[in-house]
Amino acid sequence: MTTLAAALAAARAKLPASEARLLLGHVLGRPAAWLIAHDDEVLGEAALLSFASLVARRAGGEPVAYLIGQREFFGREFAVSPAVLIPRPETELLVDIALAEVGAGKTATGAVSILDLGTGSGCLAITLALEIPQAQVTAVDASAAALNIARGNAERLGAQLRFLQSDWFAALGSERFDLIVTNPPYIAASDPHLAAGDLRHEPQAALASGADGLDAIRHIITAAPAHLAPGGQLWLEHGYDQAEPVRELLAASGLVDIEQHRDIAGIVRVSGARLS
Repeated sequence: MTTLAAALAAARAKLPASEARLLLGHVLGRPAAWLIAHDDEVLGEAALLSFASLVARRAGGEPVAYLIGQREFFGREFAVSPAVLIPRPETELLVDIALAEVGAGKTATGAVSILDLGTGSGCLAITLALEIPQAQVTAVDASAAALNIARGNAERLGAQLRFLQSDWFAALGSERFDLIVTNPPYIAASDPHLAAGDLRHEPQAALASGADGLDAIRHIITAAPAHLAPGGQLWLEHGYDQAEPVRELLAASGLVDIEQHRDIAGIVRVSGARLS
């Protein structure tokens, strides 16, 4: 017989304790506090086999978020699968900025229109739809599989927004928005990190973008002015070493009032500008 404590102790030979607890909690449908309080309970054979399988898969490099099928973002749990990027804490900066801009009245008054480009799991678009009830949010992605995940998250979390399959702006015609947000692919195609760690399990099309990682960002910034309402803003996440080229691209596109913000690690991670 194997107790919870013994199963976790064995797993810790392969994984950090926090990950082992997450996986066992997922198998049993119990929070970490319950595991601690019941560590002398015996695991059933089915649960033990399921836990052992997850531990082996995680030890082989599969992301915990994919193994348990969810990841927290801005205080909410979002379903994820290998069809979408795993939401990351630094991307919450885009939400903070959007809330600040709308709250400060720097966008259009009334029902503000928001576009999320490359929505993936929908974490950005859904969060903004829930945090800004007056917003009319549109979320686009080129991947039908990603949109299915995002729609499921919106339904589960009670968010009202529009989903559209589109290669960036292609299916939007002449529509214009008060606020465009995006976390596009921005890693150079030859970056060795793409073949290591969690990244090797995430959708490469949502990570890599050309020789310098800026292909998608160039396209978005160049096309954005035609889809911004007067005074509308574009905000995008980018790589740790891309702040200066992104600033130059924003300036070259004719956008004004360029701003750049640092993430929780102190890295310039988000840049934005306004259509005059």
